Amino acid sequence: MSQYVLVHGAWHGAWCWKYILPILRAQGHEVHTVSLTGVGERAHLLDEKVNLRTHIEDVLAVIRAEELTNVILVGHSYAGIVITGVADELLEQSQHPLKHLVYLDAVTPHNGESWSSRHPPEIREARIASAAEEGGLALPVSDAAFFGLTGENLAWVNRRMTPQPFAVYQDPLNFNAPRVAGIPRTFIDCTTPALKTMAIMRERVRREKNWRVVEIETGHDGMISAPDEVGAALLAVAE
Repeated sequence: MSQYVLVHGAWHGAWCWKYILPILRAQGHEVHTVSLTGVGERAHLLDEKVNLRTHIEDVLAVIRAEELTNVILVGHSYAGIVITGVADELLEQSQHPLKHLVYLDAVTPHNGESWSSRHPPEIREARIASAAEEGGLALPVSDAAFFGLTGENLAWVNRRMTPQPFAVYQDPLNFNAPRVAGIPRTFIDCTTPALKTMAIMRERVRREKNWRVVEIETGHDGMISAPDEVGAALLAVAE
């Protein structure tokens, strides 16, 4: 049995894994979802102190409190940088609990980069400006159609998204890249439509060593728009 820890991306919450949970649990796996501080189910905790380190601590707290020992750590979108920071810290231990890292259409940072480092300049500038209009505290919610969602899925996600703490957009992550690269890593590439801000990440994982790439013909929120396919990809990691 593996222990999955699922970490949501920007503007989302633990709720976004709703369709994935029964797929993993039906195969006997233990699954934990993390609600990051200041967003989703914990949006009421949003303040100027929430930063990347806060979110790394959120995930570490679950792994430690649950005393997990056989972890498949999954990060969606922005959470790719979060799980990288978590992995780097856990790997400092001689006996660490990590089995595999899964980046679901997610940021695959290099040392010293932030979530925004490799965004196209026009997107980065627009997001900084929109946060400034909100007092600099958060990135406001936009239409989830941006993630390739339609119909009931689009309406569901639009109802649930909350503003994203702004500090995490520009916080750099300093970590031991060779150490993290030593853990098995899978990148799930959601190709249809492909999210523009993930273009460089798609190129990286195909160019760099020690990456397994799985392509799924769905949009960025694949855990919602293609749960069976994403679920199968996550189960394959456990095998």
